[in-house]
Amino acid sequence: MTHLFDGKTAIVTGASRGIGFAIARRLVSEGARVCLTARNQTTLDEAVTALGGPANAIAVAGRADDAAHQAAAVQRAIEQFGGLDLLVNNAGINPAYGPLLDLDLGAARKAFDVNCLAAISWVQQAHRAWMGEHGGAIVNVSSLSATQPAPGMGFYGATKAMLNRITQQLATELGPGVRVNAVVPGLVKTRFAEVLYAGKEDQIAEPYPLKRLGVPEDIGDAVAFLLSGEAAWLTGQLIVVDGGISLVGGG
Repeated sequence: MTHLFDGKTAIVTGASRGIGFAIARRLVSEGARVCLTARNQTTLDEAVTALGGPANAIAVAGRADDAAHQAAAVQRAIEQFGGLDLLVNNAGINPAYGPLLDLDLGAARKAFDVNCLAAISWVQQAHRAWMGEHGGAIVNVSSLSATQPAPGMGFYGATKAMLNRITQQLATELGPGVRVNAVVPGLVKTRFAEVLYAGKEDQIAEPYPLKRLGVPEDIGDAVAFLLSGEAAWLTGQLIVVDGGISLVGGG
């Protein structure tokens, strides 16, 4: 490892498992200290242990769209580690799977709150508490479903399309001190996405130019790059990480 983040502190939301945990693990491996957030304290505690304990990571449980939880996580990160340099908005939900004509509007509002408004709120909290004065870097985790219609995932994709637009807007507003980018993953093998590939992984992966589905580490590596000084002239970018499937009309 290259110690890209020595002396840096990060918050990663939705980080108890899957993509969020892989991002946190990559950041820790590069010298960062990380505050993990998610809803379940038990799984968060397990994640902290896996990352080497409180010298490397701490956990604050709560709902991603709860402003009080956001404020508590930001304050705890700064108190524990002395700053807040990096923010990854990874938390996302899809409680409204199915066609839009059958959409539960209550579930849709919750998805909008978590996938879109919460990302803005986390940025507001981090910027007011630290980044506005000291600078930083932010990455939002989007989805390939934001770029084209996806069966059963129409509203989820719409929220991620809005997240892409939010990313670009924040980049114009927060520069030069704070960079804001997004990763746009294709299908990644996580529990969240398992319904999309379980029992048919080889069939699903066949059209991909790289002939495999993604794994969380693929996204962690891309996020680490965007947060690092190696991406110092990148802001407002939507980096697709999808094994090439969008090149051949899939997604």
